[in-house]
Amino acid sequence: MDMRMFVSGRIVKKWQFVQLFATCFIVSLMIFLGLNDNQIVNHMKSYSYRYLINSYEFVNDSLTLRHGPGGTASYQYLMNHEEKCHAQDVLLLLFVKSAPENYGRRSAIRKTWGNEKYVWSQLNANIKTLFALGTPSNPLKREELQRALDWEDQMYSDIIQQDFVDSFYNLTLKLLLQFSWANTFCPHAKFLMTADDDIFIHMPNLIAYLQSLEQVGVQDFWVGRVHRGAPPVRDRSSKYYVSYDMYQWPAYPDYTAGAAYVVSGDVAAKVQKASQTLNSSLYIDDVFMGLCANKVGLVPQHHVFFSGEGKTPYHPCIYDKMMTSHGHVRDLQDLWEDATDARVKTIAKGFFGRIYCRLVKIVLLCRVTYVDTYPCRAAFA
Repeated sequence: MDMRMFVSGRIVKKWQFVQLFATCFIVSLMIFLGLNDNQIVNHMKSYSYRYLINSYEFVNDSLTLRHGPGGTASYQYLMNHEEKCHAQDVLLLLFVKSAPENYGRRSAIRKTWGNEKYVWSQLNANIKTLFALGTPSNPLKREELQRALDWEDQMYSDIIQQDFVDSFYNLTLKLLLQFSWANTFCPHAKFLMTADDDIFIHMPNLIAYLQSLEQVGVQDFWVGRVHRGAPPVRDRSSKYYVSYDMYQWPAYPDYTAGAAYVVSGDVAAKVQKASQTLNSSLYIDDVFMGLCANKVGLVPQHHVFFSGEGKTPYHPCIYDKMMTSHGHVRDLQDLWEDATDARVKTIAKGFFGRIYCRLVKIVLLCRVTYVDTYPCRAAFA
């Protein structure tokens, strides 16, 4: 037995050496040919770091604040609802990241997948939906938009707003708002979900999934669409550009796409604590979440039915298992009605129903040209 383990270990090390040698050779060749800034080279470097070195202790050390906890700025609440979760058994605290001017999106979400009354009456679950906002970024319309937000919150009582400017470069502050609020005002929620306001969430499927997880008492749980070995963008013209001064390593720790992901309730406190010891100037919020998670040893789980950037194909066989889909603004109501139709669950029943849906999903998801929705293997899940 010991000899087999020894031989197996030698084979693994030999294969890792071959991988490392091949990667170094290809990268060196590309650099020699003057392709050092090529996207392919960046991904080769990042994957080499992720799969061969696979250590992010250096990252933690480089981003740790030397003066200890408390480095994250504290912003005043302009709108708050401390009572939202008070003395209630909450399965899911749902935070939607929204911009002040996106009233139409918030209104559509309140009528569809963010509707607390629907989830309670139809799915027998208690969720709390909140919208996370900063202050209007346009100085010419700031007062007008803020008055509109005041009216909106008086009507619906579901906006959490802090006094930082609502912009792409403050998304990390919005992330910290959500985890801080959850930890302070709703620590008993079983799960916390953060989502963009152009996301569609198949709430019946999600609730059933979370209820099954609640029964087994999951902890240290984080699920979504996982990015592994993703390289920082070094192109200065990109809004995702990250300088070497801000992040010097060739790959980010694993993280889930910020469009939509779920964590168990115990994770909120751990992430907030980690955030207070890290430099939060990195404005890409899903990457910063990955850094915080890496700091506390939290590993994300990939779910094939959490969508990428593209819209999910519209078909009942897809709706049967979908969790999220990205890029929905004008079609939210129609998609909600179609996807939650009771007949959807009957289409894949029985032997022939399963075969039919398997073939449909293969056609829709397993394409030669890459479409960033669900991966091909989702057709077989």
